[in-house]
Amino acid sequence: MDALTFLRDDHKSVLGMLEVLDGAPSGTGAEVSGLRTMVTNLIIAESQHEAIEQQFFWPAVRDVIGDGLADEAIAQEQAGKKLLQTLEDKEPGDPEDREKIGEQLEAAKKVAPTRPHPDTPPSSLVQKTMGLGAATVDHVRDAVSGRDADNPPDPQQH
Repeated sequence: MDALTFLRDDHKSVLGMLEVLDGAPSGTGAEVSGLRTMVTNLIIAESQHEAIEQQFFWPAVRDVIGDGLADEAIAQEQAGKKLLQTLEDKEPGDPEDREKIGEQLEAAKKVAPTRPHPDTPPSSLVQKTMGLGAATVDHVRDAVSGRDADNPPDPQQH
């Protein structure tokens, strides 16, 4: 199996776990449903995935196309590790702001850039200010060129 097929299949496995967790109950129902086991399985799978990417995949990418993409991906994975640690430290069914954050994500996607801007710093403040200007230019370019018809659909609402 080649590297991209392996990583794609591994991503699908993790996404499947996230879908199961998406419908999991909170509060006391979380304990009864085995949520802790599901979260533990997700933490193990994602920790392994990030480790093998950092050990083998991103160094290979770095050798072929340089540091930029690999460095960005590893920084994202480091942030992911912090999130996994937060999940591990919490108890099943702990309340989270998933709905509020989901609404923010949905609103932000509508005005997000539609083209890569690799020189834009990854700071949240910069993204919320300069990113808005870049997004406006992107959306105008997309409308003029007809590219906006090719935008993928938004995730389905529950």
